Amino acid sequence: MNMVFNKLYMEALITGTDAELMLRVKEGDESSFVGLLLRYRKPLVNYLYRMVQNAGVAEELAQDVFLRVYRARHTYEPTAKFTTWLYRIATHVALNHLRDGRIARKSDSLDEPENATARILSNGELSAEERLVANDREREIRDAIRALPEKQKAAVLLHKYQELDYKQIADALDCTESAVKSLLFRAYETLRVRLAHLVGPRLAGEGRTK
Repeated sequence: MNMVFNKLYMEALITGTDAELMLRVKEGDESSFVGLLLRYRKPLVNYLYRMVQNAGVAEELAQDVFLRVYRARHTYEPTAKFTTWLYRIATHVALNHLRDGRIARKSDSLDEPENATARILSNGELSAEERLVANDREREIRDAIRALPEKQKAAVLLHKYQELDYKQIADALDCTESAVKSLLFRAYETLRVRLAHLVGPRLAGEGRTK
């Protein structure tokens, strides 16, 4: 009976807005914090993985980010989207670790938390040759993004994968929206040059403003 109740309770928590859950956390409801963790753990780990290219480190950094969120619960005010605040903390943590040189320089892409290529390979719709081509393409795109300067890389990941708008990215990176547009323009221009042999509908319009 308790298991059923707990399941229903957690489902109810998940249906609340981010701000509602965080305000409950501020009032001392730790179950609401679990709800936020369940909601954002996977996308946060994926974002951090793409920043640091190490699955184990991404997990550790995600724990650090959620710990910081929890410690800051008493000062939380719903003046901005929770996701903006969360990714601002995550970006700060990731950039600090990268600058400190504590991240292994090699990629462990086989352990990537969410690999688009893995999803392609698992659907069984591609031939063996097509799977190899898809895998190579995914790796080239990932490597090209990884080689970008740190702030450009963060801007691209927040824009392309986390689907944050310019204002949210500006808040996350602590800069202006104009600076974000400049970061994205330079990043996508660099990617277009490096990935010219792969250019198609998927990459053609990335650098254009909305």
